[in-house]
Amino acid sequence: MVYRPGMRILVVGGGGREHALVWKIGQSPLAGKVFCAPGNPGTARLAENVAIAADEVDALVRWAVENQIDFVVVGPEAPLVLGLADRLAEEGIAVFGPSAAAARLEGSKAFAKEVMAAAGIPTASYGAFDSLAPALAHARAAGGRVVVKADGLAAGKGVVVCGDLPEAEAALRSILVDRVHGSAGARVIVEERLSGPEASVIALVDGERVRVLPPAQDHKRIFDGDRGPNTGGMGAFSPTPTVDEALLADVERRVLLPTVREMARRGAPFRGALYAGLMLTPDGPKVLEFNARFGDPETQPILMRLRGDVVPALLAAARGDLSGIALDVDPRAAVGVVMAADGYPGHVTVGDAISGSDGPFPPGVQVFLAGTRLGPDGRVVTSGGRVLTVCALGADRADAATRAYDALARVHFRGAQFRRDIGRAGPGEGA
Repeated sequence: MVYRPGMRILVVGGGGREHALVWKIGQSPLAGKVFCAPGNPGTARLAENVAIAADEVDALVRWAVENQIDFVVVGPEAPLVLGLADRLAEEGIAVFGPSAAAARLEGSKAFAKEVMAAAGIPTASYGAFDSLAPALAHARAAGGRVVVKADGLAAGKGVVVCGDLPEAEAALRSILVDRVHGSAGARVIVEERLSGPEASVIALVDGERVRVLPPAQDHKRIFDGDRGPNTGGMGAFSPTPTVDEALLADVERRVLLPTVREMARRGAPFRGALYAGLMLTPDGPKVLEFNARFGDPETQPILMRLRGDVVPALLAAARGDLSGIALDVDPRAAVGVVMAADGYPGHVTVGDAISGSDGPFPPGVQVFLAGTRLGPDGRVVTSGGRVLTVCALGADRADAATRAYDALARVHFRGAQFRRDIGRAGPGEGA
């Protein structure tokens, strides 16, 4: 496959994942001009921001055509579910990200379960319900120790891990009756509660072949030791000791490839980043969820470890031929620590000035901005829940964590909250 230098590349999204993608893509000799829509103050230092929201599909397609974009890399899930990849492909623009039909793997948890069942992929037993009584009966039969999930996209907040029946009933009422997640909660999944450490395995997929990225481990709970409510992710590290080469090969054979084949069989070939969220149970790895894009915050440390030019691999996946692609992975470890706004994951305050996020930092340290914007005086201020991710490479995980926290100590904003155990505890101990 021939690639040409000077490509005009658009990254869609405005979070820490997209800042990391812009940072990595911008290093490519193939990248002539990089844009980010809508971007953030961090991407603005590396690319040209475009004031179009990630879910404004019509406006994005129109802008991409008018500005002669060669290649689009889609970060978030919402525009994929809305069909952005399909629309761009119709205009002859190469796009990294699955079609709307393939993005249903993330857009509907019930659909993902159907695919897993058809492909024989190990996952938790479950039931799908659109009314309270049968859902509650299912939870009662399981003793209340279940996981309740809104079927649709709920911005990472539609999953409730329940320890007893009152918790399960409260979760079901909140989602199905009170509709706290809107139409995303018109249906729920009630599944058995699995136990074991979690791991994230993301692969580049071309519709047939996969190239597995370095595995990572995410931290969903807000407080140290995996306590408190779930969040969109408070940090991640790569590699993870819970996933060795043998287990990674097993996940590729038993999870990723069967999923890709089943999607192709259904006439919805998957091209893009396929994310398998796994629980490493005593019976082996089981799939908790699929995402149809790069994870956040896992992408940040993963991209820190990818050496060389990432654009040929993304293009090869988009064009349906990864056969000539090999990924060059840095043997060092990477740790990413999220700094979140006061009140997260609930109501957050915004508009607080951030200092120190632009360094300078030592080599192997990067700060990726997320929920930020420019204030009236031109300073970077907070504008969302997860504000930024501080990432560092190190000789091993402990060294990477030390370097990340040393850098984090130089970044300040009012009410900042972050976990202090990212990459520092062992599996099952909060990391």
